[in-house]
Amino acid sequence: MRLWVGAYAADAGSAEGIGILQAGESDAPGASGPLGMVGTAVAAPGSPSWIAPHPSGDLLYAALESDGVVQAYRRVSDKRLAPIGAPIEAGEAVCHVAVAPDATSLVASCWGDGRVVRMDLDAAGRPSRPVIAAEAADPYGSSPEEGTVSTGARVSGAVVPDLAAAARALRDAAGDEYAHLVPPYDDVPETDAESEEAAAGARVSRAHQATFLPGGLVATTDMGLDLVRLWRNAPSGLRLVQEVVLPKGSGPRHGVWHPSGHLYVVTELSREVFALAGDREGRWHVRSGEPLLGTLDTDTAAELSMSRDGATLYAGVRGSDTVGVLTVRGAGEALQLTALAETGTHWPRHHLVVDDTLLVAGQLADEIVSLPLDARTGVPGRVRHRTVSASPTRLLAMR
Repeated sequence: MRLWVGAYAADAGSAEGIGILQAGESDAPGASGPLGMVGTAVAAPGSPSWIAPHPSGDLLYAALESDGVVQAYRRVSDKRLAPIGAPIEAGEAVCHVAVAPDATSLVASCWGDGRVVRMDLDAAGRPSRPVIAAEAADPYGSSPEEGTVSTGARVSGAVVPDLAAAARALRDAAGDEYAHLVPPYDDVPETDAESEEAAAGARVSRAHQATFLPGGLVATTDMGLDLVRLWRNAPSGLRLVQEVVLPKGSGPRHGVWHPSGHLYVVTELSREVFALAGDREGRWHVRSGEPLLGTLDTDTAAELSMSRDGATLYAGVRGSDTVGVLTVRGAGEALQLTALAETGTHWPRHHLVVDDTLLVAGQLADEIVSLPLDARTGVPGRVRHRTVSASPTRLLAMR
């Protein structure tokens, strides 16, 4: 099978644009065979860090993160994409785009300025008429909590140490002769949790993902303000229905909709997975939360994905470069961590389950790897195949 690969371009990585990955034989339905990059489908110097499909399968939408715009592309051959229409402004560091199931609109999320932006899609799939949704307000107030360290982050109530600053200080004190003995805690890219505002202890809005739910709802995550916001999608824009507040400093990043009626959300900073659901009156609540035990305080969670049968969730963790395996319990309201497995690559920014295989995009390793999944437990094994891929950040199966 083949997959589209979103990636960081020269401004933040080394990719040329949207790539194509070959996983296994071209006529094989799974992805368990050898991996190889076919090439670049279209040049996109603005960093297509996230790509999303049109329901027809003939169009792709890319969040060009460094340009702050959304660009539509049409598939013109097995190996080529071509832009259609002009790029549409979304906001600073747009990092995610989701397309409505009826193909009438899309929602872009902007990490840099916190914007959530709805855009119309015409009959040809071209986006237009961006409408910025209501800004998020901090449910915990705007003043930094007394005693918060320079990272501004708290994980499950505990202050996160600024190991990067400590590493720099130790290296300066050790001098050139012994500086190499200090662990390179500062040798990582700026994550979604880090900014000048965070360094000053401020809390700012960081919209990160949108998920279209049944019944016309749209759920968006705000990593900076610990919010999951629920909206009604309408031609005039998004209308806010409700906000669900997660623990302070948890950093809700990405969610996945489950057939049981639950929305599972992974938190970047506290490295937990929360189960949210609506009650009979339509009000949403947190039903449970499961920590990714065994991860490190310096880790940050990334992607959350689900097995095809919905029985297992996979939560990627950058830093220790692991993936948490969670079993869905009860009627979907409870999760149980069953394993924390090695991904075999560095900085697993994104991962995708394809039948009996877990594909992982190792952003800082400049590679994509595949791991077999145990048929009984769903736990990943050791790396089976790997291929060089420049700064990969998103894997999307072709239709």
